[in-house]
Amino acid sequence: MTNALGLLVAYTYIFGIIGLAEVLRRWRGYGSDFTRKVIHIGVGMLSWIIGILFDSPWPFVFASMTFVIINLIDWRFGIISAMSSSDRSNLGTVYFPLAAAVVALIFWERQPVMVAALMPLTWGDGLAPVVGRRYGVHKYTIMGHTRSLEGSATFFLAGGLFTWLALWLHTGSPELTPAAAILPALVVIAATTLTEAVSLWGLDNLTVTAVSVIILSLWPF
Repeated sequence: MTNALGLLVAYTYIFGIIGLAEVLRRWRGYGSDFTRKVIHIGVGMLSWIIGILFDSPWPFVFASMTFVIINLIDWRFGIISAMSSSDRSNLGTVYFPLAAAVVALIFWERQPVMVAALMPLTWGDGLAPVVGRRYGVHKYTIMGHTRSLEGSATFFLAGGLFTWLALWLHTGSPELTPAAAILPALVVIAATTLTEAVSLWGLDNLTVTAVSVIILSLWPF
């Protein structure tokens, strides 16, 4: 596949996810705090196929930087309702593609590690606030920001599962057995769960990814 075609597929996929979230918002009446997480998870899963779409990380970096700009404009002017946040200090949608671009540059030659580094952010951070708002009973507060143990547990379970699956199932180097992928996945998700719990103002999209990158860069695969 040529890089130009890969960009076309990537843009079509991402705008399709945004469109789906907007349909859900209007049809089912879901709030933007839910629909932006649909976008968050859907776009994050694109990482599983970028090695097929592109022959180097640079076209993906270009696409990511495009969405840094688009998301910054949307944050400023509120153009895409499905992506809006009630917290105006939250620049998470801007940080997400930036974090993905950096991960691709660092781990491009090790695709399973590249995808795994983004899974705590994609699934952990994607599902935790949704579950926490609906089912969170046991609350804790850090610097005025309240989270729940149920949300943090969801971050650990969902993010850990997909980190493990990425290390095990994704093709490329390193090639790990299911058993060999468990320990690095557990270490990554334990560290990123704690990181997410203390990260504020949408910075978890950067801090969670940074912790994943550091651990996986040092891990003796």
